[in-house]
Amino acid sequence: MRKVTISHLVEGLREIPDSDFNCEGVYQYLTDNPVDIDSLDKYFFWSSQFYTRNLVFKDERFELMAICWDKGQVSRVHNHADQMCWMTVVEGTLRGQNFGVEEIDESRGYCKLFETDTFDLSDCLAAKVELEEPIHQILNLPEFDERAISVHIYSKPFDRCLSYCTDTDTFKEVPLYYTSVEGRLCDGITL
Repeated sequence: MRKVTISHLVEGLREIPDSDFNCEGVYQYLTDNPVDIDSLDKYFFWSSQFYTRNLVFKDERFELMAICWDKGQVSRVHNHADQMCWMTVVEGTLRGQNFGVEEIDESRGYCKLFETDTFDLSDCLAAKVELEEPIHQILNLPEFDERAISVHIYSKPFDRCLSYCTDTDTFKEVPLYYTSVEGRLCDGITL
């Protein structure tokens, strides 16, 4: 299968008309244009403490990140602030775990979740976050025994989301940060 550079992927996404920049349209574009991993190498920053969020491109319509996952790293259970999201794994394997809401009381920050479906991604397979079930977690499970690199597209860009704790059945809004921007580490980041 032909692979494209990350800059080609960004340019192609920018050319998609607003009317087609939707869950299915971008999902199909991502499926049809797997990313060449070598074109991402300047965005590879690794930490043994946390997965890294490396901004490749951002405008008012979408942002695109390369996320580097060391062995065994997982995201928080989170949502995407009512925005659309797509991802593809260009190296390694990642598991997505979706959640449904059993009970919520926003005034107390209480939210009891239940696990729904899971999906594994590797070999440039694409996935999208369903707006009907937006709460999920991404995991690089220890049994996968390898690093992973994923490309994420968010439309529209957002800098805060809800984070959920399944141990305490609570949730809160949290800020989001980049590890690097356009291949340069952000100020104050130590890996």
